[in-house]
Amino acid sequence: MVKHFSLLTVATGAIVVLAATAAPASAGDGASAARITTIARGLDNPRGLLVTDDHLVLVTEAGRGGTAEPCIPGPEPGSPPACLSATGAITAIRNGRQHRVATGLPSLGSPTGDVVGPSDLALTRSGVLVTIGLGAPPANRARLGAAGRLTGQVVKLTSNGPRSFADLARYEAGNNPDQGQPGSGLDSNPYGLARYGDDGALAIDAGGNDLLALDWRGRISTVAVFDTRLVTFPPGSSTRIPMQAVPTTVARGPDGAYYVGELTGFPFRVGAARVWRVVPGRAATVYATGFTNIIDLAFDRHGRLVVLEIAKNGLLSGDPTGALIRVNRDGSRTEIASAGLVAPTSVAVDDDGTFYVSNKGTMAGTGEVLRIRP
Repeated sequence: MVKHFSLLTVATGAIVVLAATAAPASAGDGASAARITTIARGLDNPRGLLVTDDHLVLVTEAGRGGTAEPCIPGPEPGSPPACLSATGAITAIRNGRQHRVATGLPSLGSPTGDVVGPSDLALTRSGVLVTIGLGAPPANRARLGAAGRLTGQVVKLTSNGPRSFADLARYEAGNNPDQGQPGSGLDSNPYGLARYGDDGALAIDAGGNDLLALDWRGRISTVAVFDTRLVTFPPGSSTRIPMQAVPTTVARGPDGAYYVGELTGFPFRVGAARVWRVVPGRAATVYATGFTNIIDLAFDRHGRLVVLEIAKNGLLSGDPTGALIRVNRDGSRTEIASAGLVAPTSVAVDDDGTFYVSNKGTMAGTGEVLRIRP
């Protein structure tokens, strides 16, 4: 049974994850000029963050994955099976206290591999909406049985438990918006989420390489598809392989447009991640380039874009150090924080200018939420 009464009160008002094997840095170890404080600990693969108008911090936890059937094949050749558990959660943080206000949500992965589960959340008039990852071809979901039916979906939390709101995996199976792109295939992994109007949401399907609109009834339509590029790999060779966009995040800008950040797929080229500007009904345009493995976007209280990189030196570097970067109005960039950011996975900005970051976001039991004051 999912427990989420506190969340209900609030409502009324293909991703490859870095295995952070390097020694975790503490938030206070050389964390530049920013003041960094750990405000939550002991989280299981913390992901999406949201700050309410009354300064309550909410964070999704993707959970711990499972250790036994039901399972589906792992996301990469040779990787362990991804098995189902009910360890996904949402934690609320206020005044130095943390409490899981929703538990029992689906988590899919292995104790030693990637974990997908609750990834992001949005508060709408329709209710509390949460993306639940899948990270696999939609047909694989059937292997998970009834307990896995909410994977690959946006769910709504209700007093009677989580309910399907929009089935992104089924939409991918029936529409495959990125078909025709080099190396594309059926794959769904709901990830980023943003409120859209009063009742709807915009959802990122990182596996499908698209941005989808969900109306108040959960009906889905395609807003944008993000292109695959051919890149040279291995370095120094003449071989070119497809690198998918793998969008991870969508945020509404001060101009009313929506901004989408790319993780990029293998080989995760350093400096190759882009930020797209999307106005529904128009073609998406590239807004900013030169980032590495973007995992989240936000806008600060002055309307400036803030970019979170999960691995500033690239996912293949083995270095889990992330970076929080502000894009200034003249186009220059300021690194707000990097030291102490270990596989960070989300950023949210309070109206007083405080940043909150999910840290150690690919670790079970040691995940954190940091408060960063520049």
